[in-house]
Amino acid sequence: MKKISVLGSTGSIGTQTLDIVRKNKDIRIEAIAAHSNIDLMEKQIREFKPHLAALWDEEKARELRDRVKDTDTKIETGDDGILHVSAFHKSDLLVSAIVGMIGIEPTIAAIKEGKDIALANKETLVCAGHLIMPLAKKHGVRILPVDSEHSAIFQCLRGNHKNKIEKILLTASGGPFLGYTQKQLGKIKPEDALKNPNWNMGKKVTIDSSTMVNKGLEIMEAGWLFHVDMDQIRVIIQPQSIVHSMVMFEDGAVMAQMGVPDMKLPIQYALYYPQRKSLSVDRLDFWKTGSILFEKPDEKLFPALRLACHAGETGGSLPTVFNAADEAAVEEFLSGKIRYTDIVKIIRRAMQAHEKNGILKFPSAAEIMDIRKATIDFVKSKTGEKI
Repeated sequence: MKKISVLGSTGSIGTQTLDIVRKNKDIRIEAIAAHSNIDLMEKQIREFKPHLAALWDEEKARELRDRVKDTDTKIETGDDGILHVSAFHKSDLLVSAIVGMIGIEPTIAAIKEGKDIALANKETLVCAGHLIMPLAKKHGVRILPVDSEHSAIFQCLRGNHKNKIEKILLTASGGPFLGYTQKQLGKIKPEDALKNPNWNMGKKVTIDSSTMVNKGLEIMEAGWLFHVDMDQIRVIIQPQSIVHSMVMFEDGAVMAQMGVPDMKLPIQYALYYPQRKSLSVDRLDFWKTGSILFEKPDEKLFPALRLACHAGETGGSLPTVFNAADEAAVEEFLSGKIRYTDIVKIIRRAMQAHEKNGILKFPSAAEIMDIRKATIDFVKSKTGEKI
């Protein structure tokens, strides 16, 4: 019986993780955590009967505690509650599916307790890869990628760890605005950007996918996961989302992982690694698929890719600024305070200001969170100014 804890149990990755657990009887949910979705959390507690559950929102946690007082589940709250779920002594593996840099400290706590990490939180490696990867090595912990692209690369490298990587070919759907002009992008409204043609994701990730910021974060994450330089990672548009990513080796051979766009596959692969198990998802029908399309991304139209590569190459605290500026800018866009095309302009401005003030080479977890706050404050202070 595998025993796991889930951070972000009420989100997209978290609920799909629980779907897999529901259909397989050999995984036990020991602890779960979420932000504030009290109704869904109550249902999860009653179904999976975890020993521990935590809601970050203290008021909602008090209400949840009252709702489930007839169960044996202990309810905790706030940052401490999230940390306790992450490091819960009965679990073997932590599924880190919580959104944002709030996932860094819990991941560190779990690693220190010797737990493998099924990682769906990009910010953990983007902002703190210099802390996470050495710590995982020290404690003998496996970082198992859950993002479809990184899982694909991970699968392509299985059995090839001694072979030199020439390039990682990171695929992207291109989002809903593939082929748009700059003028068309300037007219995009939040409701337009929240439509992804292939994937069902949360609001922020959906917006990030459309601006290619998400792919920029994935570039930096891939660098840490697979020990490659930024110039060894090439983004390729694959509109059908059938080829999830590829690896080119030094002899020119290319290995690809393919499948229908369904997150259950990479989630289950991480949960059961190194075994594969039967999974009830649609299968690729190559007779119906016909051709598979590839395109070069338009970096003038989607400048987030170059900004991300610059942040990744520079390292230190600059990736945190890239991520935090996007976090704040997306919030401003969704609330109607800025235009769609302002998102990446704001990220560039924040990065330039941070570089001018000086980059921290090896920021601690606490310094990363301070930089996040300072960057968000900077972005909000500039809202309304001409960009």
